[in-house]
Amino acid sequence: MADVLPLVETRLRTALGEPDARAAVTFLGTDRIEVLRFTDGTGGGTDTGIVRYATLGMSAQPMADPTAVVADPVAGPRAELVLSVRAGAADTDKVLRPLAVLAASPQVEGLVVAPGASLDVGEPLWPGAPFTSVLVAEAGGLIEDLELDAPLDPVRFLPLLPMTPNEAAWKRVHGAGALQERWLTSGTDLRDPSRTSVPLD
Repeated sequence: MADVLPLVETRLRTALGEPDARAAVTFLGTDRIEVLRFTDGTGGGTDTGIVRYATLGMSAQPMADPTAVVADPVAGPRAELVLSVRAGAADTDKVLRPLAVLAASPQVEGLVVAPGASLDVGEPLWPGAPFTSVLVAEAGGLIEDLELDAPLDPVRFLPLLPMTPNEAAWKRVHGAGALQERWLTSGTDLRDPSRTSVPLD
């Protein structure tokens, strides 16, 4: 069976271009997780472009149902995580380790990461960040799913949307769809690394 990760990296490069940085993190008892940084220089300067951070390694193993007695080594959803922020406004490169922690959570905690889920790292995503958690959004926009040979599930590239603590608490009560609707109607720039919470009254 083909190694999944080279195919995943090829898909990332096809969609986002060449990464300009990468870091690897290994947690005890887990496979290595890499985080690749892709910089979009549109707008003529580093402070006007978009920087994207994508994990590489989460999809090496399928995510297992935490209630299953024995994890299936082949079948099950596979995913990588993608975070997009505006470059130059904050030291967002420090997000590499928190992203790797989130990408390792299926192996460490037996989580199945899916759209609508909240993931919390328990600390600011980067120094001074007003966010400690993210909302997992639907895949398929920026990077198309990577189809694998049967019986493997496709790899989905799940966007992460940073949430303030107030937004995360509100989402727990009202749901992911309601929070995304608030963001949409308020014209929230979800890529702004220093944005404030959307009005939740």
